[in-house]
Amino acid sequence: MNRKGPTTPDYSLESKLIHGRMQSSHWSYADHIVPPISASAAYRLESSARGAEGFREFANPELSHGHPPIYIYDRLDEPSRGMLEENLATAEGGEACVTFATGMAAISAALGVLLKAGDTLVAHKTIYGCTHSLFANWFPRLGIRVELIDLKDTSRLASILERDPNVMAVYGESPANPTLELLDLQRIADLVAEVNERRPPRRRVFTVLDNTFATPLGQRPLEHGIDVVVHSLTKGIGGFGTDMGGAVIAPAILEPDLLLYRKDFGGALSPKAAWPALVYGLPTLSLRLHRQMETALEVARFLEEQPGVRKVVYPGLPSYPQRELAERQMRDPDGRFAPGTMIYFLLEGEPTVTQERGARLMDTLAQEALTVTLAVSLGQIRTLIEHPASMTHAAIPVERQLEAGLDPGGIRLSIGLESARDIIADLERAFAILEPVPVTAEPQLVGA
Repeated sequence: MNRKGPTTPDYSLESKLIHGRMQSSHWSYADHIVPPISASAAYRLESSARGAEGFREFANPELSHGHPPIYIYDRLDEPSRGMLEENLATAEGGEACVTFATGMAAISAALGVLLKAGDTLVAHKTIYGCTHSLFANWFPRLGIRVELIDLKDTSRLASILERDPNVMAVYGESPANPTLELLDLQRIADLVAEVNERRPPRRRVFTVLDNTFATPLGQRPLEHGIDVVVHSLTKGIGGFGTDMGGAVIAPAILEPDLLLYRKDFGGALSPKAAWPALVYGLPTLSLRLHRQMETALEVARFLEEQPGVRKVVYPGLPSYPQRELAERQMRDPDGRFAPGTMIYFLLEGEPTVTQERGARLMDTLAQEALTVTLAVSLGQIRTLIEHPASMTHAAIPVERQLEAGLDPGGIRLSIGLESARDIIADLERAFAILEPVPVTAEPQLVGA
């Protein structure tokens, strides 16, 4: 039976991600309902000439002419990974996708093919801790200058782009980890496009965005003019917390360099890790995301009502400071508002007090709650809670954390598929053990 693949425009993205391609340049599984797992480090070659042809054609679209790839060695290419890459490119609306063993490997590759010694990277000041470590500890060794700024201040970005001809990439996360602030993707893309009009093609500035928090079902940065999207497949796309992975969705002109980077630096995604994302992660993403967003809104509303909570940040709340941008930018493929599954909240009290109270809250949940697990990572079917300042963002010096807007007592909550009622009940019991923050009485004037 000849079935149409996911490029057919008449079907929803949800249906395309469930069925994928029945005929693929990477593998023919027309008779498989579920695509097979490839499990071979090397591939038998019919002749030495075919082996030589495979090496010549690898990462060289001009020679391959679109015919099925010649498989040689897993690190170069293999079918399970290739099928996942096709569907990820479809999900983001991109021309090409190259997957990697982890999200950090994907970020390193995306920027590694764009930057060289003497170049400047402009990045948002609020980013994941390991990404910050990459920029602060490793890029300087490679001769790459990194300037961390507030990308919400687009006038500052415009000024840097104007005065520094060595800027070759602009990088950010939206929503940002963990504060959930948004970047105006279209505005940033437009600014960079204006600069590129005055530059020769070889000095083009690329925009790169980490879309892990939103997932392709909640936001598609390429639709807003962003050039390159990176993902940690370990998070929302994978969804079940069983395997690590990363992906770069990019223009076709970058695909050869990304493939060569993966070949030479390593970090290829294992087919055994690609398969769950292909078979379970992407097909269930829409269902998971919408259920988790419904629950996230209920939990965020509950947190707003807690007397011991000073601030709740969730794009779905009316109180969210960038609500207009969130509604414009965070949309599912059907145009519905998709504020995500992440919540960031601050407890009442001074920094030292909030850290101590936050630790007590999380320890109580870790020891007594069924539905809230103390663990890093996010986007899983289980609700996870953590303290960014001392965990996921611990690699960032304290003064840098404060500059990036990270509160010392801030808590990150990733909503899973549990019952909203049960999550709230577990949180309520944990809040009950916290003593109220002392309120200092206002001094009374004599004779008042």
